[in-house]
Amino acid sequence: MSTIPDHILDAVATGSYHAPHDVLGAHQDADGTWVVRARRPMARTVTAVFDDGDELSLTHVRSGVWEGRTTHQPRAYELVASYDGAPDYRADDPYRHLPSLGEIDRHLIAEGRHEQLWQVLGAHVRHYAGVDGVSFAVWAPNAQAVRVVGDFNSWDGQGTAMRSLGSSGVWELFVPGLGAGVTYKYEILTRYGDWIFKADPMAQWAEVPPATGSVVTESSHTWGDEAWMSARAQRDVLTHPMSTYELHLGSWRPGLGYRDAADPLIDYLTETGYTHVEFLPLAEHPFGGSWGYQVSGYYAPTSRFGTPDDLRYLIDRLHQAGFGVIMDWVPGHFPKDAFALARFDGDALYEHPDPRRGEHKDWGTLIFDYGRNEVRNFLVANALYWLEEFHVDGLRVDAVASMLYLDYSREAGEWEPNIHGGRENLEAIRFLQEVNATAYKRYPGIAMIAEESTSFPGVTAPTSAGGLGFGLKWNMGWMNDSLEYIKRDPMYRSHHEGELSFSFVYAFSENFVLPISHDEVVHGKGSLFARMPGDHWQKLANMRAFLAYMWGHPGKQLLFMGQDFGQLSEWSEGRELDWWLLDQPSHRELLGFVGALNRTYRDNSPLWSRDSDGSAFGRLGAPTWNPNVIAFARHDHHGNTVVVVCNFSGVPIHDHPLDLPASGEWTELLNSDASAYGGSGVGNFGTVHADESGRATLVLPPLGVLWLGHRAA
Repeated sequence: MSTIPDHILDAVATGSYHAPHDVLGAHQDADGTWVVRARRPMARTVTAVFDDGDELSLTHVRSGVWEGRTTHQPRAYELVASYDGAPDYRADDPYRHLPSLGEIDRHLIAEGRHEQLWQVLGAHVRHYAGVDGVSFAVWAPNAQAVRVVGDFNSWDGQGTAMRSLGSSGVWELFVPGLGAGVTYKYEILTRYGDWIFKADPMAQWAEVPPATGSVVTESSHTWGDEAWMSARAQRDVLTHPMSTYELHLGSWRPGLGYRDAADPLIDYLTETGYTHVEFLPLAEHPFGGSWGYQVSGYYAPTSRFGTPDDLRYLIDRLHQAGFGVIMDWVPGHFPKDAFALARFDGDALYEHPDPRRGEHKDWGTLIFDYGRNEVRNFLVANALYWLEEFHVDGLRVDAVASMLYLDYSREAGEWEPNIHGGRENLEAIRFLQEVNATAYKRYPGIAMIAEESTSFPGVTAPTSAGGLGFGLKWNMGWMNDSLEYIKRDPMYRSHHEGELSFSFVYAFSENFVLPISHDEVVHGKGSLFARMPGDHWQKLANMRAFLAYMWGHPGKQLLFMGQDFGQLSEWSEGRELDWWLLDQPSHRELLGFVGALNRTYRDNSPLWSRDSDGSAFGRLGAPTWNPNVIAFARHDHHGNTVVVVCNFSGVPIHDHPLDLPASGEWTELLNSDASAYGGSGVGNFGTVHADESGRATLVLPPLGVLWLGHRAA
C-alpha cells in the first residue's frame, strides 16, 4: 500500500502535480526502506534495472503509478516497461535526477542579478549525472503546474511534468535521451484551471514562422575573430570612425540566409567603405511586417534565415573582414500573441499589470514591468546574451522615449504619475542605467546606442553622473531639420539656413549618431532620392551634397540600404531593393561617391576623432555671409584640419572669399560635383591657397560640397 495520498497520485498521473519529483524517483521512507516510483500508464509490468545489473520489480499502485521497495539505496537505474502487443520500452527516469539549477542560480534569479540567465533557464543539451539529455527550466511563478511537451512525447506532457523550485518561481526538468533539434513548448496550468501552451521565453532557436514552437539548439561554431575582438576591447567608438550601413536582411537580397549573405555583404561593404553594418532586429518575431520590432523570442535569432550558428558565421566573417556589427534591440514592448510572453503563466508576468503602464495602445503591444526583478533580469541578460554569444559590437535600443515617459502617447487620465508626481518612468530609467553599465563593464569597446527622440537630459552621460549611460544617441533633431531643408527648392533655401545650421548649437550636448534610417523612407515619406527637388541630375547632385554635409557634420553616420545608390521607390520589406538602378551610370556614380565619401572620411581623423568636443569645431563664414553657403571646420588632436564648404544653391559661386583656420595649401579632399561622380566638374583643381591671414578664394560648385584638408606642419 503506497504512503502517498490518492489525490496526489492522481495529480502525478495527469502531470498536474507541482512536485512530481517528491513522488516519483527514489525516496527513503520513514521506516528506512527505499521506494522507487514511476509513471507508466497502460504497462503490463515495470522493472527498475540498476547500473550494477540488479533489478527491482514494481507493482501498480494507482492511475498508472508503480512502485517497488528495497532495503538498499538505489543506484542509477533505467525503467523497463512491457506492454501487451508492443515491444518493451526502456528509458532513463527523469525523476531520479537532482535539479539542474543550484541554489545560487535561484537566488540570483529572484534578486534579478543573474547576468548569464540564458545558461540556466531555457533548454540546454547536457551530460548530467552520466546521462545525455536536455534540461528545461522556465520562470512561471503563478502556475499550478508546468509540463514540457514536444515532438518527443507526441505533445502529451503528462509524463514530463516539471517540478517547482519553490519561491524562485522556476520550474525544472531534466529529460534524458533528448538532444538538439527537439521542438517543444511549455504547457502551463494557470491558477484559473486552464492549460495554456507557451513558447519558451529563453529559447535560443524557434521554428520558422508561422510555426511557433521552440527548438533545442547547441552551438558547434568555432570563432575566428580573435584579432577583431582583442582590438575592439582597446578601442573607444567615440574617437574612431563609425559609418554604418543599416540593413533589413529579408529585403536586402531576398532568399539569402545568414551564411549566403556573408560574401555579397562583405563585398558590398568593401566597395562602399562603411565601417559597420546595423541589422534591423534579428530576434524571432511572429509578423514579418513588423520588421522585427515586435519580438516574441528575445533569445532566438529568427529562423527565417537559418540557425543560430549560421548567424554566428555571418558575424564572424564580417569581423574577420574588418566590419563591426550593430543589432537593433527592442526592450520597449512586445506583442500580444497568445503563444509568447503575454500573460505567460495566466497572469500579467512580463508585462506591467496596470494597463496604464503595461500597454502601448498605438502599437497594440505590451510594456515590460521594468520594476520587477526577474523581468529586468530577463532584459539585462538578453542584452548581454547578444554581446556574449554572438559577438555583436553594439545594440541600438529602439524607442527609448516610449520607455522613459509614463505619458508617452497617452492622453490625460490614461497614465499614472511616478511616486514623485512626475512623468518619468523611474523603473525604466533604472533598467536602462543597469543594462548600459553592465554591458560596458563586461564588454569594453562596444556601443550602446539610444534611439531617443526627445530632449531627455544625459542620455549619453555616464550612470555615475546620473545619466542613462548610453555611448551614443540618434540625433533626431538634426534628421528632421536637415530633411526639411534639403527637400526645398534651392531658390528658397536661403530663407531656411537655420534648419541646416541649428544643429551646431547642440551638436555636442550628447554623443550623437546622424541617422537617415528605415523610418525616414517608409509610410508615404518616399525614398531619400524622391525627396530631393529638381530633375534627375539635380536630385542626384542634391543627394551627393546632402551626404557630404552629413558625413562632415559632427557625429557618427548611419544610412539605410538603398539610399547610397539613389533608390527611387519607397522601401518595403516585401520586395528587393532597386538593384537594377546600378545598371544606370548616374546611380552607379552615386554609389561610387559614397565609397569615396566613406574612404575619405576614414582617412581623415578631424572628421571623427573629436566628434563630441565642441572645441574641435568652428563655424566659418567671414569675410562675407551667403545663407546658401554652410562652412565649418573640424580639428583633430594633432593640429590637422578639415573644412567642409557646402553650396546648396543651384548655381556655381566663383571667387567666394572664405577665412580658413590656417594659411598655406589646402587640399581638395572631396568634391561632390566631380565629373567622376556624375557632377558638372566645377572645382578648384585639387588645391586652394590661403594667404598669411588664412583668407582663400574658392570656386563653389552648384549643389556641391567641398572637403578641404590641411595637415599640421
